[in-house]
Amino acid sequence: MSLLFFPFLGYSQARLRQQLAGKTVLITGASYGIGESLALRLADAGATLLLVARTAEKLGEVQQQIAARGGRAETFPCDLTQPGEVAALLAILQQRAGGVDIVVSNAGKSIRRSLFDSLDRLHDFTRTMNLNYVGPVQLLLGLIPTLAARQGHIINISSISVLLAPLPKWAAYLASKGAFDQWFRAVAPELNARGVSTTTIYLPLVRTRMIAPTAAYRSMPAMEADDVARLICRAIVARGRTYGPWWLMAGQLASVILRRPWEILTARQ
Repeated sequence: MSLLFFPFLGYSQARLRQQLAGKTVLITGASYGIGESLALRLADAGATLLLVARTAEKLGEVQQQIAARGGRAETFPCDLTQPGEVAALLAILQQRAGGVDIVVSNAGKSIRRSLFDSLDRLHDFTRTMNLNYVGPVQLLLGLIPTLAARQGHIINISSISVLLAPLPKWAAYLASKGAFDQWFRAVAPELNARGVSTTTIYLPLVRTRMIAPTAAYRSMPAMEADDVARLICRAIVARGRTYGPWWLMAGQLASVILRRPWEILTARQ
């Protein structure tokens, strides 16, 4: 399946260990899926991990797995949709000995719902925007000074959907992911000028809890969480600016040329 999306997922474990020697990596959304798989791989490579997610119990389980493999991890339960909790997390991190060298902005929320089913559900949009955009921005604003001082690296886990024609019923998700993508692209030149590397990974479907509620996606081709973890490890080693499926440019062109027929087809469905 990886050949359909990212044919080259290999990376040098020796180079990864060298890159992460003495480094601290903060991962949001670290309790399940991509975040959990990445945490285990980076722990094996010798990084000190700061694991952020809402579910304290599940974070503890991931921490135990890492400890059993001889790794080092600290857990920080935090709901990124709550500005007060993000501020408290930043205060703790500022008091912690040592800084943060790499941030993997992975936490996210997906929602598929018709506009006409959301007319009295403003929270569909505010919650999604808070988790996918406002929360990550607030967290990074607090971490950027130390990242600049340590010549760090920010990795944004995004979606190919923000680069293609928008899909009906995904307004809340696409607006929030697109907002963070645009923000990150806008601040990247300033960060790069201060020595902070920036990477965006544009993913297709990934087989995680996030797509499970959408029945139509259960039989569609999708990446596995550990494949994405391997891709992130590759990005940490190479520090490339963007990663996307090999066919993404052709998909963007097709989404422009075929947008009107696509809109007509999806409207009928």
